[in-house]
Amino acid sequence: MLRKRIPVSEARQISIPIDFFNAVGVENEVDCYVQNNAIIIRPIRNNGGEFAEEILSDLISQGFSGDELLQKFKETRKKIRPAIESLLEEASAAANGKAPYFTYDDVFGTEGKDKK
Repeated sequence: MLRKRIPVSEARQISIPIDFFNAVGVENEVDCYVQNNAIIIRPIRNNGGEFAEEILSDLISQGFSGDELLQKFKETRKKIRPAIESLLEEASAAANGKAPYFTYDDVFGTEGKDKK
């Protein structure tokens, strides 16, 4: 386990030691959040593989090809993370009783359920 005491600057900044940086594969960005009274910093992986096949299939079915397909793919791929973050925020609010929610039956109905 890597461990090191890191000074905090007057501007509340820290420098990530190179051994830590390399060990987790930080690229251009990190996610930073508080959990259980600890600051968690995780690298963001920009491999672009999330839903790539589904996005391409949908765009091709819409008639896009060539450079236009590539441009639409890039635009659509950038929307994935914000959409998922929004869904997670909505789910958290619903779980905490601060937002409306839907049950399984609300979404899929009760047809086909065993009646007792």
